[in-house]
Amino acid sequence: MDLGIEGRVAMITGGSRGLGRQAALSLAREGCKVSICARSQEQLDATVAELSSQGYQVHGTPADVTSEDDAARFYQETIDHLGQPDILVNNVGGRKGTIFEETSLDLFKEGLELNLYSAYRMIGLVLPHMKEQNWGRIVNISSIYGREHGGSVDYMTAKAGLIALSKHLALQLAPTNVRVNCIAPGSIDFPGGTWDRFQKTNTPEVVAEFITRNLPAGQFGWPEPIGAMVAFLSSDRADLVTGTCINVDGGQSKSLF
Repeated sequence: MDLGIEGRVAMITGGSRGLGRQAALSLAREGCKVSICARSQEQLDATVAELSSQGYQVHGTPADVTSEDDAARFYQETIDHLGQPDILVNNVGGRKGTIFEETSLDLFKEGLELNLYSAYRMIGLVLPHMKEQNWGRIVNISSIYGREHGGSVDYMTAKAGLIALSKHLALQLAPTNVRVNCIAPGSIDFPGGTWDRFQKTNTPEVVAEFITRNLPAGQFGWPEPIGAMVAFLSSDRADLVTGTCINVDGGQSKSLF
């Protein structure tokens, strides 16, 4: 299926590994010019080299999007090297605290900054151009734990907030042909990720018990289906899809809504 986004410019936060890398790769395969950022220069360089070696047009910016200055620099470098962004994928995220009693207010704020405020900041940068050209796609990577109980107090709160932000923006921007959606991954395994570490730091019995209790498909998820969903939601084929949150979790989520 031709997704109709060849030549579009896509920005992906946290695009050097895991779900961000897969989103960048999926969009590049559709003919997008991709701009990625990451905090690790080494990992960033490796991913840029990987995509470039396959003939894709890619630019990497070392940046921490929880910093206003870094976010602005990422945006400006995208324009300078590839052009104005048409697609934004807010992928950066992670937990900072644990339960309420063990998560200080400062740590809670850090979690919201990483998972929610950084997305708000990036949207503010790209939105004027998207509205002006009457076309844009914003895909926010939330979590099934933004839709039901699970994860640390800061992570769960921020991911739920990201879904609410997406719904609010989607309805506001519907007349401008800017589509805003969320993806809610389940437990996705990739090198260096949360579930990779979980499997390496626990006994096979503990891992097997987790899989039996939580994963109906009998295995952890993998990044490719997330990347494919990002590409679809970023495309002209998703014209009528906005304000939604789509689980990609192998049936892990137990919520009816």
